[in-house]
This record gives sequence, C-alpha cells and structure tokens, in this order.
Amino acid sequence: MKIATWNINSVRLRLDQVERFLAEQAPDVLCLQEIKVAEHLFPHEMFERLGYTHRAVHGQKGYHGVATVSRLPFTEFSRHDWQDNGEARHVGVELPGGLVLENVYIPAGGDVADREVNPKFGQKLDFIGRMTRWADKIDRPTLIVGDFNIAPLDCDVYDHKALLKVVSHTPIEIETLARFQDAHGWVDLGRRFIPAPERNYSWWSYRSYWRAKDQGRRLDHMWASPELAPQARAHRFVEETRRWDQPSDHVPLITEFDL
Repeated sequence: MKIATWNINSVRLRLDQVERFLAEQAPDVLCLQEIKVAEHLFPHEMFERLGYTHRAVHGQKGYHGVATVSRLPFTEFSRHDWQDNGEARHVGVELPGGLVLENVYIPAGGDVADREVNPKFGQKLDFIGRMTRWADKIDRPTLIVGDFNIAPLDCDVYDHKALLKVVSHTPIEIETLARFQDAHGWVDLGRRFIPAPERNYSWWSYRSYWRAKDQGRRLDHMWASPELAPQARAHRFVEETRRWDQPSDHVPLITEFDL
C-alpha cells in the first residue's frame, strides 16, 4: 500500500498538479491539507475519473481543510476539533485490514513565538496538547500524516541557529511535539528512511528566493505506530513538484507499506 501526503495550498487552484501527481506516482491513498474549499465545492469529478472513488473531505470556505482520497475502500470515523474552534483540520479513516489513517493540519502559529503576544501561537501549542491526550489512548495500528508545521531536529531546517526564535523551530514547539511523539511511541518515518543529518526538506517559503536558495524546513511528516512502523518499506519526498508551474510551497511525501 502506497500512502501519500501533501499540503496542496488550494486544491482547486492546483487541481492539474494533483492530477499529474496521481498519474505519475499512483498512490493508493492521498491525504491533502489546506484544501481551502467547502465540502460541497470539492472537485470530486477529477478524483472519480482517476479511480479515487473513496473520499473523506473536511473542508471550509477559503481556509484550512483536509481531504483523504483513496482507490481502496475506507470508513471515515472521526473529525477531531483539536483547534477547539470549529476549524477543519483533521479527518480520520480506517483502511482495509484495520489500518487507521489520520490526516491532520496543525496550525502554523503566527509569526511571534509568544502566546501572550500572539494568541495563534498558544492555539498551536494547545492543539498539539489535545492531540497528545488523544494519542495516549490509541490501541490500533495508526499512521498519522500531514503538515505538522514544526521542524523538530536541528538538521530539519537550513540554519538551526538562525531559526531558533522563528515559529516552527522554537524549543517550546519542539518540546511540545516530542511529548506528542512520546504519548504513543510514534516512529518518524521521514527520519527512519532518511536518517539525520541528511537533507529532508518539505517546505520552502514563498517569501524567499525559494527556487534559487535551498532555505527549506521539514514541516510535513508521516509517523507510524510502533507496531506499524516495521511494515514500512520505503519513504521519499517528491521534490520535482517544486519545479511545476505555480507550485505549492510544500512537496508531497510517500510511504510504501507491506501490509
């Protein structure tokens, strides 16, 4: 089973790119984040035409939103409001064989790493705190994927020292994410297959000369339950999407499992 995740930064704007990715990479399941569309306006027709006939869409107008599309049947069973404000940032499905796939879009957290000055930063930490309490109770093989908006390791950013005070790589975010990881013993597949300190970026800011400078961060992740992780056979990031016309600021990740 081949599972992909991609923050597409507007699925309707980049529908041609999603179609190209599905045609070239042929994942069995694709988890999208930041779809930026209400559920009734989601572009179902293209996915249906390509054989992705099973879809779970948790969207909202203009912002956020996640969708899981699959060639394999699944059962949608959860939409957690870890943001605690009604934003569409999660959908969970159960795939054949009992594999649970959680698709999540953690908030970016604004520009200032201080919850007193910047409420969005506090919301991000609280979001992960709610996820941590949830993860502590997981009792089935689970894969959680998506845009975590945190680069946890020193080598997950282009300049560790320069970014220590920049949201996405601050010590408090890294510590908060580590507590989430410890709550279930999640295995970070990105670093299992591409060991530190090898380059493994998934996001580049539109604000920089991102095609010329490799100022990346590893914000997107695929984490497996301890009992599922040994069944992962391969993992990679699909960086060629950066060279496509008007690309997302994120690139897709793919993990292959022998289930």
